[in-house]
Amino acid sequence: MSHARISEALRALVFAPEPGVELSEAVDRFYSPDYTHRADGRTIDRESFTRMAAGFRDLIEEGTVTVLDEVSDGSVYAERHVFHIRLKDGTTQHREVALFGTLAEDGRFRHLSETGFDITPA
Repeated sequence: MSHARISEALRALVFAPEPGVELSEAVDRFYSPDYTHRADGRTIDRESFTRMAAGFRDLIEEGTVTVLDEVSDGSVYAERHVFHIRLKDGTTQHREVALFGTLAEDGRFRHLSETGFDITPA
């Protein structure tokens, strides 16, 4: 893999995890050991991020992600996507998210900052 892609990471972590692949293995595939994640003005470390992903796995029945824009230049990464998820309780969520961040030398995410908003599905 030349560099991580957030769409692939979302599928592997929470939207469509591969049977038999542990969350920690999926996190290792896409996120560097020193990974940090910023959302809603709060920055968390990789351990907290992994716990957050585990919580999402417990809630999400299925999800899809459509990449609208994606660019990387050296260690700089930016992406905009729309996701649609169905939770195990039957409710749905639809959001557009923009991510900006950096990649580690091995191509995994080192840091991502995100912002997003709810959308009405087409």
